[in-house]
Amino acid sequence: MKAITAGFGLALMASASPALAKQKVCVFDILGAGGDVFNLSKDYVLAAKGFGADLHLEAFTDEKIASENFKTGQCDMLVATSFRTRAYNSVAGSIDALGAASVVKDGKVDMPLSYEVVKRTIQLFASDKADALMTQGNYQVAGIIPFGAAYLYVKSRDINSVEKLAGKKIASFDYDSAQKEMISKVGASPVSADISNFGAKFNNGSVDIIAAPAAAYKPLELYKGLGSAGAIVRFPVAVLTYQVIVNKSKFPEGFAQKSREYWFKKFSAGMQIITNAEKGIPNSAWMDIPAADSVKYTILLRESRVALAKSGSYDPKALNIMKQIRCSVNRADSECATKTEL
Repeated sequence: MKAITAGFGLALMASASPALAKQKVCVFDILGAGGDVFNLSKDYVLAAKGFGADLHLEAFTDEKIASENFKTGQCDMLVATSFRTRAYNSVAGSIDALGAASVVKDGKVDMPLSYEVVKRTIQLFASDKADALMTQGNYQVAGIIPFGAAYLYVKSRDINSVEKLAGKKIASFDYDSAQKEMISKVGASPVSADISNFGAKFNNGSVDIIAAPAAAYKPLELYKGLGSAGAIVRFPVAVLTYQVIVNKSKFPEGFAQKSREYWFKKFSAGMQIITNAEKGIPNSAWMDIPAADSVKYTILLRESRVALAKSGSYDPKALNIMKQIRCSVNRADSECATKTEL
C-alpha cells in the first residue's frame, strides 16, 4: 500500500511540474539548414530550455517568407537580418544604420574598433536595464548577432570614388527605405531587389553595384559578377547584424532578456564566422580607396544617417547611444565635439 501511495504521489508531482511550451522558430539562412546561422540556432535550442522554452527550428532560404510567417503568427520567433527585424524594434534595428559603427582613424576605417562599437552596443542592449528599449508592442528583441561589414561590390574598378557612383544602377531592397534614400543622394539609380535576388542581379549585369557582407561572396557566387574588372571596396557602409525577435505572449516572463545575454556571449562565435568569410575572399578581389575618399564617405554616411533618423528610418535614441560609444573608443574624432546625433 505504501508503494502504491508513493507512486501516486510521484505521479502527482510530475503532473504539477510545468511542461515547457513549444515555440516554432523561423530561421532565415541563405544556405538553409546547412548554414552558419542555422547551426548557431541549433546550439541555442539547448540553452533556451533553461529559459523555459522548447524551440522547434525551421530553416528558410527566403527571408521574406520567414518574416511573413512570423508576422502572421505561424512562427513565435524570427531569426533574420535587421532589414526585416527593424519593423519589430527600431532601436535594435538601427545598429545597422549607415556608418553608425564605423570608427575612422588616419583616413581609414579601424575595423577592430568598429566591431568593438557593435559589441558594446549589443552588450548594452542585452542588459535588463535596456528591456524597455528592446520591447515594442507585443514584440521583444531576444538576441543580436554580428553578421559583418557591408561592402560595395562594383562591376568596375573605375568606380572608385563617391562622385563616380552617380548614374550607376545600385540594388536597393524595397523594404529598406534607407537604401533608396542613400542611393538617390549620391545621384545613382536604385533598382528594386531583395535578399533573394540581389546577388543574381549583380552577376547578370542588371545592376552595377551591390552592398553585401563577405559572408555572401561564396554562397551567392558574387565572384561571377566581379569578373576580372570588378572589386570589393574595402570600406564598410554599415555593419550588419542578425536579430532574434519574439512574440512575447508566447514566451515566459524574462525569456527575452536571458536570451539576449546568451547571444551576447556568442559574439565571438559570430565574429569567427565573419573572419572566416573575409579570409575566403582572394586578396586580388579587394580595392582600397584613398584616405581623402574615406573621409568623404564617412561624412556622407553621417549626413545621410542623420537625415534618415529625422525621416523615421532610424531611431534617434539608438544613434545617440552609438555615437557615445564611438566617441568612447575614439575621443579624438572631430564629430565628438559636435551635437549631431545627440
